Amino acid sequence: MTLSPAEKPAAFVPSVVPPVAQSLKLFNRECAILEFNRRVLAQAEREDVPLLERLRYICIVSSNLDEFFEVRFGDYIEASRRPGGEVSDVDLQEVAAAAHELVDRQYALFNEVLMPALEGEGIVIRNHAERDAAQRQWVDQFFQRQVRPLLVPVGLDPAHPFPLVANKSLNFIVKLNGRDAFGRENSIAIVKVPRVLPRVIRLPEEVSGGQQVFVLLSSVIRAHLHELFPGRTVEAFSQFRVTRDSDLAVDEEEVLNLRQALRSSLTTRHFGQAIRLEVVSSCPPELSSFLLAQFCLPAAALYAVHGPVNLVRLNALIDQADAPALRFPRFEPAWPAALPRTLPIFSRLKQGDVLMHHPFESFEPVVQMLREAVLDPDVLAIKQTIYRAGTESVLMELLIEAARRGKEVMVVVELKARFDEEANINWAEQLEKVGAQVVYGIVGLKTHAKLLLVTRREEGRLRRYAHLSTGNYNAKTARLYTDVGYLTADPELTADADAVFQQLASLNRVRTPRHLLMAPFTLHRQMLRHIHQVADAARAGRTARIVVKVNALTDAALIEALLAASQAGARIDLIVRGACVLPPGVPDATDNIRVRSVVGRFLEHTRVLYFRCGEGEEDEALYLSSADWMSRNMFRRIEVAWPVRDAKLRQRVIDECLVPYLHDARDAWQQRSDGGYDRIGADGPSAQQALIERYNTAAP
Repeated sequence: MTLSPAEKPAAFVPSVVPPVAQSLKLFNRECAILEFNRRVLAQAEREDVPLLERLRYICIVSSNLDEFFEVRFGDYIEASRRPGGEVSDVDLQEVAAAAHELVDRQYALFNEVLMPALEGEGIVIRNHAERDAAQRQWVDQFFQRQVRPLLVPVGLDPAHPFPLVANKSLNFIVKLNGRDAFGRENSIAIVKVPRVLPRVIRLPEEVSGGQQVFVLLSSVIRAHLHELFPGRTVEAFSQFRVTRDSDLAVDEEEVLNLRQALRSSLTTRHFGQAIRLEVVSSCPPELSSFLLAQFCLPAAALYAVHGPVNLVRLNALIDQADAPALRFPRFEPAWPAALPRTLPIFSRLKQGDVLMHHPFESFEPVVQMLREAVLDPDVLAIKQTIYRAGTESVLMELLIEAARRGKEVMVVVELKARFDEEANINWAEQLEKVGAQVVYGIVGLKTHAKLLLVTRREEGRLRRYAHLSTGNYNAKTARLYTDVGYLTADPELTADADAVFQQLASLNRVRTPRHLLMAPFTLHRQMLRHIHQVADAARAGRTARIVVKVNALTDAALIEALLAASQAGARIDLIVRGACVLPPGVPDATDNIRVRSVVGRFLEHTRVLYFRCGEGEEDEALYLSSADWMSRNMFRRIEVAWPVRDAKLRQRVIDECLVPYLHDARDAWQQRSDGGYDRIGADGPSAQQALIERYNTAAP
């Protein structure tokens, strides 16, 4: 269903956020994020998941928690300090308690379940007390040759203040007895562990006794701490790790060159305000209290863990372990059947649009399309948005080559893609060196839209080809995330894509896109319009249906509209992978709303928006989008959503991206009205597995 001209906004201007009635108490967003991580951690508890993959879920939770503290919790603490703010001390304590409970559960699962299970499979982590004589000798030699030369302990005194400790780095605090070389009693020392050292070391077979034996770097250093302080006695010690606020502080309104300002800020990112302190559970209270004081942290910020302070690093063990049976079976994405390998992609797109469902179908056609554009002398211009390309990217190399060949290349590089800023800055500089036109989006807005536009000369006229996607231009994550890519030569849709690029480059008002919805201008408004139309259909007794699949639902205005549609009688299914603050199933409020979350082998990332307000084909609308239903996506980012107007492709999206997830009874969770989740089943159908099997069967 497309909008009639009368329904289209007259001007390309930002939407106005409608007032939100306080008719329903929404869940705490931070608690909802932690609740999602509980569902991820539950994957590590599942006996039907291969053992090393269960350990990987432990690592994923640790990585997610790092980002939670680096990004979310710092802002939450700041909000709690503002007078009359929305965050109370009770809210802050609730979130902190939920985080502590999650970490305790994580380490209990790691120590009591996964480590014994891995040992049963011959994969072990040996601490110093468990290592035999041969293993201790090997570890000692490794320490002396590879580790000791890089360690510089710092004894604290007025001339040696507490060192600047980088975000998420491994460190030791040591309490010493005796006097130093100058006859003074400085009892505290800090040992900073360089990041270049491997955190997980596999012992050679000759000392492993038929097992796969690993040692952690922290254990290696711990066993040799006394050697770093000759003539003194180590009375107590602990590993520690501090997590810092990692948002880059750049005043975009004041800087003259955003790229240069961000590159300068990257050097200070690792030393922001401390948010969380991790120590091992055996750390003496006097040492943990000393550290809390140094980092100006309250007692609630201390996490005393039963194991290594950085479980993320155990990914190295997973990668080094030789145990194929303990991993997910190898899966190769299928080449899309709609794209004959012998036919150039531009020729195929003249016949109609092509939809690709990643990772079940390969991302390679996107690379192939750009490669054909680079090599084709009739291609005059290439425009692309870049959000998370990664440090290695064939697509970026192809854009550089296109510029070298004299094509007009315009790239919108989002420099503020969190934790990918440095990679994106490097790509931007390389592109500029070869003459590509590089812009950094809009001041105050992140460019999160995923667009690739190719302009080709054909028979004396220009024709455009486009790729739109719900996910990033990153070949690595395209094998791990579920996303939908859309290839089209539709003149109206490609003209809309060109209008987006025109505005991002020129900052001028351009014609309102006819079919493409764009945040912060039309996307939020049109989503509200569709929800209201469904609500009107319900009141009129017509079929009224909404199915939304996104990664997060936190925007209050959209939630209020869904609430009204539910009360009008519309049936609403929300498939929300992560944080959802809407309480479903509340009597007389959200009776008709179901919320489910699917957590499986792949990270659910597809955004699909489905609305039906009647019986006819014209009463059905389905959009694919780069945006989640969060206020930041609707008003502080450049996002796009586009309609799938081809009936067959629309039905395919419904059949693959919605229906299987609504019937998943293995990887799906149902949200309760109190905000908790219940697993729907353990032995029923799995949407992801069904799609793997479908495309494995369909692959040539």
